[in-house]
Amino acid sequence: MKRLNFWSLALLMSAVVLSGCKKVFDIKPQDQLDQSQAYQNVYDADAAVVGIYGKFMSLADRYVILNELRGDLLNTTSNADEALRQVSSHTVTAGNPYASPRPFYELIINCNDVLENFQMMLREKRLTEDEFNQRYSDIGALRSFLFLQAGIHFGEVPYVTNSLKDVDAVKNSANFPKLSFTVLLDSLIRFTEGLPYKELYPSGTNLNLSVDGYPTQKFYINKKVIMGDLNLWKGNYVKAAEWYRQVMETGTQGTVNGNYYSQYKIGWDSNGDIDHYITYSRAGDASTLVTNSQWRIMFEQAFGTAGFDREWVWALPFDSKFKPANSLIKLFSPVGGDYLVKPSNEIFSMWDEETQRVAQGGSIPYDARKLLSTATIGGQPVAMKYLYNYLNYASLSPVNLLTKNGKWFLFRQTHLHMRFAEAANRSGKHLLSWGFLNNGLAGAYPAPTSDVSLYHNSLWEPYPFNFDARNSGNSGVPYFRADWYRNIGVRARANLNNITVPASDSLLTIESALIKETALENAFEGTRWPDLLRVALRRNDPAFIADKIYNKMLKDGDGNAAAVRAKLMNPANWYLPFNW
Repeated sequence: MKRLNFWSLALLMSAVVLSGCKKVFDIKPQDQLDQSQAYQNVYDADAAVVGIYGKFMSLADRYVILNELRGDLLNTTSNADEALRQVSSHTVTAGNPYASPRPFYELIINCNDVLENFQMMLREKRLTEDEFNQRYSDIGALRSFLFLQAGIHFGEVPYVTNSLKDVDAVKNSANFPKLSFTVLLDSLIRFTEGLPYKELYPSGTNLNLSVDGYPTQKFYINKKVIMGDLNLWKGNYVKAAEWYRQVMETGTQGTVNGNYYSQYKIGWDSNGDIDHYITYSRAGDASTLVTNSQWRIMFEQAFGTAGFDREWVWALPFDSKFKPANSLIKLFSPVGGDYLVKPSNEIFSMWDEETQRVAQGGSIPYDARKLLSTATIGGQPVAMKYLYNYLNYASLSPVNLLTKNGKWFLFRQTHLHMRFAEAANRSGKHLLSWGFLNNGLAGAYPAPTSDVSLYHNSLWEPYPFNFDARNSGNSGVPYFRADWYRNIGVRARANLNNITVPASDSLLTIESALIKETALENAFEGTRWPDLLRVALRRNDPAFIADKIYNKMLKDGDGNAAAVRAKLMNPANWYLPFNW
């Protein structure tokens, strides 16, 4: 009889199930649970969901390593081993543990087992249809995310949708032939589109509540985001934009308040810890950059706070009281960690190429996100985003050396806006895309007078490109406060100047600017290599990847930069070897 061995990996989330209902206290987490004891009721189903996410947490460092270290924003330190250096320099050899697809497939097979048992529970009426739809769709969407990651890094991969007694069976190409990336995307879109439930878990249900101060709603994959991502990769740009737009308007319901106007909309708010601006205590004085709140604080804020909820779409907590341990502190921190990776010189160059908006006293010739995303500790550059719950931002010393709390950041509103803008741009909506990138919808469609009836909006466009950002001001006639009136754009929030776009190639200029802005804003958060790969594939332009990796290696003093550039000019070398 099959034995399940992933239940003990449920981190803090094991407490989620134990807090859902008195009956759930009968569940005793074990290293192994005989299947005859499992899948008896909804609480067992919830334990299965929790177990999957517990094991998913063990992929956090691998996710960052593959998605960032393969790109141009992160590099290895002198502490890194040969395996990590190979990943960074695109010289991976057989046996490199970071390049193995096995961890992805172990979890995929676990997902398959859970999905099959959920179907059994529905047939035998151990789950109601609503309970089944919610849990099946969650695990199904997470499996699609894992397959997408496998496709991004390995290119051709087997699409395994049944449970296996032995994960090594995946190696049998006769039973599990590899699919090309584009065919894999077709399969993933078809499956994920067919999931019966695409909303968040309803409030108050066993898997959406607050445990030990952690509201759990953000723990689970956003099914609409993964649908947007799959369609964006496939080139279904309008469909991708439709899915992203639905997430962008998550807060546009119920009471009309700050959250209504600002959640996932990059909207201004009177509270700096909610709007996450780059600001200064004295305009134009670089020495007065606000660091103890606003933009930086989004990485330190607790789950459930207004600022965190308006910024983050998907994030998972590391808590020292639960397994697994925080692998990202080990990866990034020189204090209490192994300090294996660091910001590249290339990302510092990119930040330094920017100029902030002119304010009283003059402008500032660099992107201040550099100072809030990194720090210098012991004379070495450190990527700080994953460390702000562990290292005090002012002293750069541990709050508690043995309490290695933190978060795994997976998706936030700036990813959402940049990907929507990418899809809109490819759909021919260049000005709309420009607005989301720069100073918002009102900036893209300015009103020449106080009457904004015909401006501050794109309502003549079809859905999902019809936005209403009309704001007449306090004295405007007629008076408007439209749903998107607070939208300010990604670069305006970062206090940066708008980019200019030549009319001759607005599509490519805007697309390149979107990918660069995502680097400046979301550096180290696990999106860089996929962004580079997606655009290089779309444009059939190997240099889009090769030049950026070359610049990273050159600026970091790697003598193999030219050879690696030549290697990456062949698209076959964009993928890791599928070595089990």
